[in-house]
Amino acid sequence: MQSSREQTEAEFLKSYDASRYERPSVAVDMVIFTILDRPQPNYRKLPEKDLCVLLIKRGGHPFKDHWALPGGFVQPTESPDQAAVRELAEETGLENAYLEQLYTWGDPGRDPRTWVISCSYMALIDASRIKLAAGDDAVDARWFRVSKKLKQEKRKLTRNGSVLKQKYSLLLSSEELTTETQLEKTITKHGRRQTEEEQILVPGELAFDHARMISYAVDRLRNKIDYTDLAFNLMPEYFTLTQLQQVYETILDCELLKANFRRKIENKVVETDSFTAGDGYRPSQLFKRSVGLQYS
Repeated sequence: MQSSREQTEAEFLKSYDASRYERPSVAVDMVIFTILDRPQPNYRKLPEKDLCVLLIKRGGHPFKDHWALPGGFVQPTESPDQAAVRELAEETGLENAYLEQLYTWGDPGRDPRTWVISCSYMALIDASRIKLAAGDDAVDARWFRVSKKLKQEKRKLTRNGSVLKQKYSLLLSSEELTTETQLEKTITKHGRRQTEEEQILVPGELAFDHARMISYAVDRLRNKIDYTDLAFNLMPEYFTLTQLQQVYETILDCELLKANFRRKIENKVVETDSFTAGDGYRPSQLFKRSVGLQYS
């Protein structure tokens, strides 16, 4: 009688039938944020600032001529993180910008071509360091101002918790186009368990589910800016404290008390011997980030 032996891993892999399970395509989508000065007719006033996101106009189907986040498919020889670094470099020319993975999107039907799972990433850059160029599958690339505002909030108590529904407006605008997406977030609390779901009520003119990705990234940036140093990724090397405060206010969409803000960031910046010049108003001292400051 022939003795049986345990199958080796090499033998198992050689006989394994990968076609038993349908495999998705994997993509990365980049939410690239920057801060831009708003055009100011009075040169003696400090320009207001806008939080902006980079969008590309799709040159082919699906969603031809719609605006979308830059991104692409993950190649078999790279990880999603490596694909994100590659896509960021292709779109902006930067290879050392702040990059953070946000979320994995895999709702059925999110891409009409096939089953596509996408990892979204948030990048924060100083716009003065780059020159935009549309990729091979895009006909245009430009910055869009971002505004996300809460429009309605309703809470319903249940036997063991509550259901909170929040309706938001996500407004994206450039010189030639303004598009609004309306979203609804449902936060359900049941005992110690909490779940969140977000859906698009009015899609606007963005491709795929990219409005949800941008909305998620805005929330992440707002939530982290208060306890991290992410804002410095959006700043040039030298800046005034007023400019830094403007960036915080732009992201948080609220005004901050000057004295409180300066106490909060005093250990994060260092003075320089340089001052602003030629701006049409009184020169201001320039600062830079503290040595060793972490962008976590």
